[in-house]
Amino acid sequence: MPAPSPTAKLAESTGQGGIVLTINSVARDSGGFVTVAGQLKNPGAENFVDTSGWVGTEKDVLASGDSVAGATLIDKVGKKRYYVLRDTGGKCLCTMGIVGVKAGQTIPFFAQFPAPPNGTQQVDFQLPTFPTMTVPVSG
Repeated sequence: MPAPSPTAKLAESTGQGGIVLTINSVARDSGGFVTVAGQLKNPGAENFVDTSGWVGTEKDVLASGDSVAGATLIDKVGKKRYYVLRDTGGKCLCTMGIVGVKAGQTIPFFAQFPAPPNGTQQVDFQLPTFPTMTVPVSG
């Protein structure tokens, strides 16, 4: 998967510990999936170590460890919530191994979801500890 362009900024919000979440792309692919890609940045002077909230509270995603498995997409028009896809081992199709964000560090992330219907042009992206962001779906 090509890396998202860091200059394309669809949405941005600041969450717990001052971490800045930027969404660079929300792309629909031909396989019936939507991939959200972006960055998590720590603009502060202190290391951020509490990423446990990003995993979410679903027991099924615990196999993903330190990750963004708690992310969801909401199609307000279709009244559906989409959860991060998982592989046959129960691990998320998302960035894993995020044990912290050092001061000044930027970490790329992605999360893959089932695609909402083709007519859906925007969705709400939610990652625990961050405000909800409305983003356009391309493709």
